[in-house]
Amino acid sequence: MDIETNKIAGAVLSTLLVVMGLSMISGIVFAPHKPAVPGFDLPSEEPAAGAGAAAPAADEPIAVRLAKADPAKGEKAVGACKACHSFEKGGANKVGPHLYDVYGRNEGSVGGFGYSAAMKGRTDKVWEADGLDHFLKGPKAYVPGTAMAFAGISKPDTRADVIAYLNTLSDAPKPLPKP
Repeated sequence: MDIETNKIAGAVLSTLLVVMGLSMISGIVFAPHKPAVPGFDLPSEEPAAGAGAAAPAADEPIAVRLAKADPAKGEKAVGACKACHSFEKGGANKVGPHLYDVYGRNEGSVGGFGYSAAMKGRTDKVWEADGLDHFLKGPKAYVPGTAMAFAGISKPDTRADVIAYLNTLSDAPKPLPKP
């Protein structure tokens, strides 16, 4: 019985030795290639400017874009915004303030909403087409220090559609600027 135990222990140990040896050898043969920079590049919406490519054109003025804006497309475009904002009359404040009747309203002026310090200091400014366009393009660029985590809408026509839609959210929509 003593010899049998030694044979079993020897077989187990030699099997473990073979497995460890194969693991070390395969690690050397099939070593993974580590990139110089971890991660990967995400595809961008705008093509990268190559050599000889023209500089990107400036956005058309907001008044020109609003003339051809479609509020129905704007309503679809604010789908992601509904996670933080309500759009109906009498809607409650969520993570962000309600956006009913936002066009023409003073910035940072919804009662009962806890604005960031950066936005609280802007109650003398009114949400009009140009300001909304800049804010929707990049909230942190328009109001440095804002708590809004939204990255922005890069497409100028989509921003115009959203502004046209926001203007419809009122008992008496304000006139939009004409080109």
